Order: sequence, then C-alpha cells, then structure tokens
Amino acid sequence: TRETDTEILHHLIGHELSLNPAITPVELLRTLAARLDGSWNIVFLNARGQMFVSRDPLGMRPLCYAHEGSLFAAASESVALTHLGFAEDSVHNVPPGHVVIVDGTSVKVEKFAESPRQAHCFFEWIYFANAGSNFDNAGVYLSRKRLGEELARRETLTIADDVIVVPVPDTAKAAADSMAFQLKVPSLEGLIRNRYIGRTFIEGNNRADKVRMKYTPLPEIMEGKRVLLVDDSIVRATTLRELLALLKSRGRAKEIHVRIACPPIIAPCFYGIDMSTVSELFAPNFMSGNVITPEEEQAMADAIGADSLRYLPIESLASCVGLPSTTLCQACVNGVYPTLAGEQMYAKAQEKAAQECENGGKCGGQAWETRERIYV
Repeated sequence: TRETDTEILHHLIGHELSLNPAITPVELLRTLAARLDGSWNIVFLNARGQMFVSRDPLGMRPLCYAHEGSLFAAASESVALTHLGFAEDSVHNVPPGHVVIVDGTSVKVEKFAESPRQAHCFFEWIYFANAGSNFDNAGVYLSRKRLGEELARRETLTIADDVIVVPVPDTAKAAADSMAFQLKVPSLEGLIRNRYIGRTFIEGNNRADKVRMKYTPLPEIMEGKRVLLVDDSIVRATTLRELLALLKSRGRAKEIHVRIACPPIIAPCFYGIDMSTVSELFAPNFMSGNVITPEEEQAMADAIGADSLRYLPIESLASCVGLPSTTLCQACVNGVYPTLAGEQMYAKAQEKAAQECENGGKCGGQAWETRERIYV
C-alpha cells in the first residue's frame, strides 16, 4: 500500500506518458480526472521544460499563479507570490478544473474538466493559510476577523474590569483581537510562542511535551484575571488540555473561558489533512447529536480544565469566510463529504470506531447509526 499520494500521481502520469509521449496537459488531466477522487492539485515540470499547474475540479485546496513578463510562478497562497515581488493585480486563482500551461512562449489557462460544484476547504481560512493571503475572492484575515466578531456577538460572560482576551498564537490572533474590540476589553499576548516548535496539530506523538516547550504563559498579564482564551479549533484536545494546565499553574489565571472560532470537529478529513480517526477526535466523545448543547459544552470544558467552553455554530462559517456554504467543504464539522470516496471512507471510519467502542475502547457519545443516517 502506498501512503504518499505524490508517488501515486507520478505513476499515473508516467503511465499516460508511456502510452502517448505527445499527450497534451489537457488530455492528460482529463484522463486523471476520471480516475481520481478528492484533492489533487498538480505542479508539473519535466526535464524537457514542459510545465503546467492544475487544480482539481472541486477546488478543494487553493492554487494561485502570477505572470509578469518572462517570469511565472505558482503557489498555494497568494502571499508567497507577492513576497516574490509580483504585483497583487497580477496574482490570479487557478479556477477549479483548469490548468495553466507554460510552454516557454506563452501562458495559457485551459479547462480540462467540468466543475459543477466546488468544495473549498473552510479550514484553509480558519487555520492553515497565512493571514495575509487572499484566494477565491475571500481574504484570510478578514475571514478570521469576522469569526471574532461572531464570537463576541454570542458571548454570555459578564464583562468587567478583570476580563481580558488572550489568543492562542498565531492563527487565532485576528479572531481574538476582533472579539476583544467588539467586547471593549483588552486583547493581550498572555502566551508567547516558541517560533522553533512546529504545529502540534499535525504531529502525532509527544504532543503534550511539545506544548510545554512551545508556549510561555505570562503571569504578569493573566494573574487574577478572567481570561477569554481564543483558539481556532479543537481536534484531539491534547494540546489545549496541556495549555490550560500551564495557564493556571504558571500564568495564574483566575478563570479560563475557552472560545473556539470554529464548530466542533466531528469527522476525519480524507482530503490531505491528517485529522485523526473518529475515536481520537475530542468532540464526538461528548456530543449526542449534530448540534452541540450548552450541557455538552460544559462537559467538554470540565474535561479540559476550563471554566467554560463555547464553539461557533456551523451556520456561521460561510458568512465569516465570505463564500456560499454550497461552495465549501465542511465535512469535518458536519460529516457531509463532497465525494463518493469520502462518504465511503467515513462509513468505514464509523464502523471502526463502533467496533473499538464495543471492544472496550474509546466511545463517542452519539449513536453511530444515527450519524450514518444523517450524513452518509
């Protein structure tokens, strides 16, 4: 079994080239599109100088390109191209189902597949993308700013002089600042991030130890304060649980109220992000249905050592990102997958989780048969 999708793409492309060395990029990608499922952007350059960049028909992941004079560049985010010196008006999104062909004399954009629906991964705006990027006509920073405004609109904590907002650096900062502005309370950096430690969300082992090395809480900021701690998401909760323990022991915060600028993550991602199995996810262990209740949020807060916990509802995502909900992939928060293979893999993931539960493993709170009836 191959675990690297890039190698699989190499084999598929090599096979088509062996059958027809003169195959055009459009013909090649049209053949691949009939066989592939999910997210599969390709940047291709061979020893003969043939080059193209392509985006899958669903447009799940972002892909941008810029062309000025004899210079051409492509990247997943616009900010990478503007940092290279390209003017902002020369940076373009590759449309879903299209390929940009660079042949040494021209740069052409051609369609290789229909794109009857789009499924942009909303998590790009929530977590992955650089705050300075703008893709698919939706700015990352403004999206996170609107998430913070929505958190503020839904806040129920009594606001007094001892309340401060603290972001979990770095992706939650825009949402935290926006929330604090709306609530008219200070947004302070009570956590300093070690820049030499990577993202713990995508690391599978020793996450708790890395949290202690990754963050330095500042007691001079948080001591005796009621802290609204803003984070972008909760996946496994290992990171957040350790972080809260740090804030109480070393930061000496009086209360910690966690606010998440994202709905609960209830399902794995099968489109290029390592987002755990169902049994490893935090939220399903507490939720009895699709809509989280205040009682379930409080049970989650107790489990991670917070005084309270609030998520954003799913219906807030599209308006905050700035795109129609019908164009977003929200599978990890609603269990609705945009492709057949995603649906099939989710069904298998549910079956595995149910078996683990029956065998004495970790059990989710919801009824598996109900989740299948709703989403698969």
